[in-house]
Parts: sequence; C-alpha cells; structure tokens
Amino acid sequence: MGYFESLYASELPHRAVAVYMYLRDRADRDGKCYPAIGTIAAELKLSRSTVKRAIADLEKSGYLYKEQRWRENGGKSSNIYFLKTGMG
Repeated sequence: MGYFESLYASELPHRAVAVYMYLRDRADRDGKCYPAIGTIAAELKLSRSTVKRAIADLEKSGYLYKEQRWRENGGKSSNIYFLKTGMG
C-alpha cells in the first residue's frame, strides 16, 4: 500500500493533491509546516488563487487544518498547516 494511496483514491482535484504532497514534503515529524501561499504557488507554478482553493479543498476533506500565525508587532505571518497523520 503506497503512502499516498488514500489521497489518490480520493475525489480531490489535482491541485489539492499537488499542494498536499508539497506540504507533506515540507512538514516536520508532527505534520506541521508554514510555507507562504506565494512560496507554494511559485514552487508549484500555480496561481495564488489556485493554491488557496486547493487548501480549502484539503481542509474540507479533512486532510489538513490551518491556523493564522502573527508577528510580534501584530501583523499577519504565514499560516501554519497541520497535516492529518495516518491519511494519504
């Protein structure tokens, strides 16, 4: 059984599969990572809007959840993504 088998068997659009694999590749042992939307978009050669839709697809399907991160001065930073372990 392949590591991403449940992901491939899901009805997620290809954009979501690509973004999930990108995030999984960059996640730590606990399934956490925090790349910026622009970074994901640039490295996958997708638009920022497509990446945002892919993340929404993954959240809706239960493959990840995200939290907003904040800078010390109160400004927004990149989101932190928590990938569900044991899935895909």
